[in-house]
Amino acid sequence: MSLKTSLFATTTAILMLSACGGSSSSQSIAVIEEPSGFAFDATAMISNITNDIIVEGYNDLNTKAEIFHLATLSLLNSPNQETLLATQQAWQTVRQPWEQGEAHIFGPVDALSIDPHLDTWPLNTSDLQSLLATQSGFNAEVIKLFNDDVQGFHTMEFLLFGDGLTDNAKAIDEMTALEREYLAATAEVFREYTQSLFDAWTVRHDANDTNSLPYQEFLLIPGNDIYASELGVVEELINGMIGIVDEVANGKIAEPFGSDINSTDTSLVESQYSWNSLADFTNNIQGVKNVYLGTTNSQAVTDVGIINFVQAADSALAIRIDTEITTAITAIKAISGENDMPFRQAINDVEARVRIQAAIDALSILQTSLESDVLILLNNWNN
Repeated sequence: MSLKTSLFATTTAILMLSACGGSSSSQSIAVIEEPSGFAFDATAMISNITNDIIVEGYNDLNTKAEIFHLATLSLLNSPNQETLLATQQAWQTVRQPWEQGEAHIFGPVDALSIDPHLDTWPLNTSDLQSLLATQSGFNAEVIKLFNDDVQGFHTMEFLLFGDGLTDNAKAIDEMTALEREYLAATAEVFREYTQSLFDAWTVRHDANDTNSLPYQEFLLIPGNDIYASELGVVEELINGMIGIVDEVANGKIAEPFGSDINSTDTSLVESQYSWNSLADFTNNIQGVKNVYLGTTNSQAVTDVGIINFVQAADSALAIRIDTEITTAITAIKAISGENDMPFRQAINDVEARVRIQAAIDALSILQTSLESDVLILLNNWNN
């Protein structure tokens, strides 16, 4: 017998007794209301996303940053086309976990200014070239004194790939010894920042306070100054997904794309030197998928992600969001067309612009769904 049926039967029996003459005194009837909304235990989901997506992602970034630094040292000491190509590949490899991690840019990556240290855009090429023309040497301590717009990912990209205007295939004889020294020193500083980020999540979030907790503990054990409850953690995770979808659609793609072909601006195209822009955008939304599914492996079915939270409230919506994420990734990849056109060229190509608009539209649909259909579920969650 259901609760509603039981309550109805009990209430009916009481009313019948009253009608049959029972006690003449008035009787109050206790009405038990079923809780509104939906139930979901978020503990396993928060643990999985925190440990296996966020922390493991920063561990991967840190490991690949070390590999990249070693590659720059090989290039510095043994300059040839082979070591240059290997270092270019290492740059693209370390770029992947960073871009996927932009789906959860909160906590230490923001508080410690790791984001601007690693990924300031646009690059100040005039200041960079001035430094290369006036300085006699570079090391990590010197690089740390420079502004963020002449260090980090895009400084190293420019040194490795060239200006990207006609190609992204820099030759070793185009690279000076001083450029290689600047690159290796910047990669060393870069590696220090990725280590600091990983340590902030796993050792202590304030390196200057020995009693400081690792940031992951704030998510895993809510009821603290940052997250009052699991609801606050889940809200942070959902807003992280919304933030990067918005940035990719309305910033990274739409701003250089312009309102028409006469208003494009290639100077706003991020990762234009390496022609890595579309890989960046794809990895940004792959990061959203990682958080949503709770896994970086699309074949895994046992991990717990935001999809399980949504499914507890609306199974059809859970499937629709998954489909919209996949559709957005597919649309971004399709921008390059059959000729593998880089994004900086695609914004000025009539046919490619149609594909770019399709990607913007797909991202807009996803953003609207996350804002209007997923985030609002927090209001109905009995956590």
